[in-house]
Amino acid sequence: MSDPALGLLMLTLIVVVIMMGFATAFTLMGLGMFFGFIAFYDPSQNWTHNKVFELMVQRTYGAMTNDVLISIPLFVLMGYVMERGALVDKMFYSIQLAFRRLPASLAVATLIVCTFWGIASGLVGAVVVLMGVIAFNPMLRAGYDVKLASGVITAGGTLGILIPPSVMIIVYAAVAGQSVVKLYAAAMLPGFFLAFLYLVYVVGWAMINPKIAPPLAEEQTRVNVPEWIRNFAALYSPNLFVGLFQALLSPAKAKTLQIDGKPMGYGAIVQNFLISLVPFLMTAAALGTVWWYVVIHQQAGAASGAVEGLQQLGSPVEPKELSPAEKGPDTQFYVWFAISVAVLAAWTARSYLRMDGERFEVLKLLTSSVMPLGILTVVVLGVILFGITTATESAGVGAAGAFILAFHARTLDWKRTKEAVFLTAKTTAMVCWLFVGSALFSAVFAILGGQALLESWVLSLNMTPVQFMILSQAIIFLLGWPLEWTEIIIIFVPIFLPMLKHFNIDPILWGTLVFVNLQAAFLSPPVAMSAFYLKGVAPKHVTLNQIFAGMMPYMLIVILCMVIMYLWPGMTLWLPNYLYAS
Repeated sequence: MSDPALGLLMLTLIVVVIMMGFATAFTLMGLGMFFGFIAFYDPSQNWTHNKVFELMVQRTYGAMTNDVLISIPLFVLMGYVMERGALVDKMFYSIQLAFRRLPASLAVATLIVCTFWGIASGLVGAVVVLMGVIAFNPMLRAGYDVKLASGVITAGGTLGILIPPSVMIIVYAAVAGQSVVKLYAAAMLPGFFLAFLYLVYVVGWAMINPKIAPPLAEEQTRVNVPEWIRNFAALYSPNLFVGLFQALLSPAKAKTLQIDGKPMGYGAIVQNFLISLVPFLMTAAALGTVWWYVVIHQQAGAASGAVEGLQQLGSPVEPKELSPAEKGPDTQFYVWFAISVAVLAAWTARSYLRMDGERFEVLKLLTSSVMPLGILTVVVLGVILFGITTATESAGVGAAGAFILAFHARTLDWKRTKEAVFLTAKTTAMVCWLFVGSALFSAVFAILGGQALLESWVLSLNMTPVQFMILSQAIIFLLGWPLEWTEIIIIFVPIFLPMLKHFNIDPILWGTLVFVNLQAAFLSPPVAMSAFYLKGVAPKHVTLNQIFAGMMPYMLIVILCMVIMYLWPGMTLWLPNYLYAS
């Protein structure tokens, strides 16, 4: 058997052996050692002098010294601390109250919490199990269709591996030799767009067929307004924002009220007034950040680097073409910024005009449950995207912030802390062994000529870049049925990477399409891990086939998202090009 044929045999055996249930990392290493021994075999030398042993040492050292992988244990620790800290219950309740008027409000709240929690943790299994415990039974008790309820949880739970910070993106960056920061920026908009498509599908389905998501009972949509808020509104104004502002100026009447059995002091008035300012502060912070980065920061950076070197006195000054940063934003930016200001100002004004006791109580619940985690997530992603820190340093900030939030909520004891650290070590060890096995396997595969054989076969087909893109993504989609994302990223993605340059395909765009594509790996039978995670916490009458049927529409939505991404590559490449074009 020729060497290229041995390489193809390696590739076939790895799929068969993994599907038989053997550990992926050690299967990769075992096959790599076995076929590498054959590739380097020299009958004139002792078998202990075979070069495959040197190759194993070199590849292991190369994987362990990869700086990109350092951020993995920190991001994983952040996720496990969040999950063990049980910070999601109150968040689900508050978001469900905020969207109680929408069709399928429980499903909408589940998707939003899955998206938000997936960003914070990045752990598919933890999010699916957690939301299965918290949201699955309430949806079934409310009369929701089993397929709708199971599909929402399984599809929403997979978003954590797509929206940054994601371990999958870090693994791809290490395999492809790409910038983690650019990949994070590229995956940001497609990730939220996919979540938006899920929401549109759920709400649209519920509007067309209300029987699958009946309106909630009155007791499930009622907001428990505290007694002091009702009394406060009677003393000052039904509009809590106006009333709190009046109380700041004349607090005498407010001090006659009691909150949790204690007199309402001036500090409580100030605290509640600050809570009422949250919509305005969020809007102002978002618009201010955009204006600072686009208008002030970019031009200040361009001005500081305008003088390069020294010129001889009296020498003619050659005209220099201005960079985009030196030119400043174009007119289109100012138009869209003005439209955004007008829309957000109208939304904020509407919020304050309608801020009665119920809405103020929902705002308090959202502020206490969502805002701390939201601030942590924005900080972790912001310092990466704006180039303030590396991904590793940002992961350290995220892990420390997760501990602070969990300790503040008083939900993380010593036992749960040990569990989080143990699970982090276990997951990190798994990823590191996968990299060692993959490095050895891919090296032997290339030495045997398997990589060159596949490249020559693909190039002989004379495909266009569009055809190659469709072929590569279709193969990865089909591989997602029997394999998990780790095997696909580490074993099969490196086969396609060398071909991207020939077809002039951006590895950032192609990689982001792979990230979206691999959502199907968690949603496609027979190895749909999301289904098995949910089945473990679902009631006994919910069958695995019902869960599978609920996931199928979301696979089609994933394909639709990929088509839109390819037809409109700016959705993927605009943010990394804008932030890091220089």
